[in-house]
Order: sequence, then structure tokens, then C-alpha cells
Amino acid sequence: MNRNFKPSTSAEITFIRQLRKVGVAAGHIVGLYIDGTHIIDAVAMQAALKAYSKALDPWARNQAKKMLLTVENANKRAMKSNSKLIGQGLRLVAESAVGEASRKLMDEQVELIKSIPLKAGERAQKLSMEAVLNGERASEVAKRLIDSGKVAESDANLIARTEVARASSVLTQARATAIGSTNYVWRTSKDAAVRESHKEMEGKVERWDSPPELSDGTTGNPGTFPNCRCYPEPIFTDLF
Repeated sequence: MNRNFKPSTSAEITFIRQLRKVGVAAGHIVGLYIDGTHIIDAVAMQAALKAYSKALDPWARNQAKKMLLTVENANKRAMKSNSKLIGQGLRLVAESAVGEASRKLMDEQVELIKSIPLKAGERAQKLSMEAVLNGERASEVAKRLIDSGKVAESDANLIARTEVARASSVLTQARATAIGSTNYVWRTSKDAAVRESHKEMEGKVERWDSPPELSDGTTGNPGTFPNCRCYPEPIFTDLF
């Protein structure tokens, strides 16, 4: 087993730290429009969150770029250590494929980061409406509204963890398939937190172009699921 293709821990830690700032700020904005058990002005709150989301674009793009660069460098080192027989020409082909995949990932990640404040506003409004319809106690309504801001931080954590693993998996696939690899070995982190359906996949050989259907009904390659820490180990033996 080769663990060089595991998602970068340093990239994940840094990305989580940065995205949590967005969650905290979004929660603060929501809090400005909460008066005990209700939202003072839902329209103004949503406008403020949309303005914040829009202003995030350059910052979000910079953070996504930094994360992807860290993941790319780690991925490149892993590929070099496992493909010494691959010529320089094929390496250049691989880097070209990675460039395209990286640009697509960055655009998607920017939108995900910008969605954090928008979801915080939607969640607060939904909680407020549900409280009225269900006749909840004032103390419970107040607590849920305050907690809705904290959930934004959880959203940020989930996005960061998921996107680092997904980036690692997508870039590994781009590099490997560009030089002719057709298969990979599914690897897990081999700890108690691994989902049962993913644990069942450990060591199985799959095709890049045909993501497997797991026992829980989901379909995808390792590292492409929410909060997934699995990763693909490329197979190169069929190239030589």
C-alpha cells in the first residue's frame, strides 16, 4: 500500500482555519438581525449576507488557489515517487490535464465558500418560520436561532474537509489517466471513523472512468463524497 496519495493534512488544517472565518462572520451578521425569538428584518439580513457573499469572491479565490497549490505539490511528489519510469513527455501531458482540473475545482470551491453566508440566512429564516408554525417556546426559538450562526462554522468545516479530499482525488485521477492509467486501488484511512460502505471498498481495484456503486447506494470514486477521507492509489503496472 502506498499512502503518498492521501489528502494533504496541512492543506486541510489551513483551509478549515480560513473557511471557519467565513462561518463566524456569517453567524455574526445573522445575529445582528435577531431580537430574542425572531428576525427583525429578514429582507435586510438576506441583503447583508448576499453583499458579504459577493465581496468574498477575491478572498475565496485566493484561499482556494492556496489550498489547491498545496494539494497539487503533494500530489506531484506522490506521482513522481510512483512513476519513475514515466518519461518527461508524459509528465508534461499530465501537468496539462491537472491544470484544467485545477481551474474547474477552483471555480467550484469559490462558489461553495460564497454559499456559507447565504445558507446561514436561509437556515435562520427557516427556523423562524418553523417556530411560528409549530408554536415553539420562546426560549427554544431563541436558542435555535443563535445556534444557527454556529452551524455556519460547521458548514465551513465540512466544505474544507470535503474539498481538500476531493481536490486530491480529482488531481490524482487527472495525472494518472493523462499518462494512461486505467485503474486504481481504493484506500481508506483504516480507522473507526470510516463509513461501513467505504470500509468494504478497501483494497478493491476499480476503473477511473466507471465510479463504483457502494453498498449504501451512493456512487463515486474515493475522496469525492462529503467528509470522505478515502483516496485512490493509481495503478501504473499496465503501462510498462
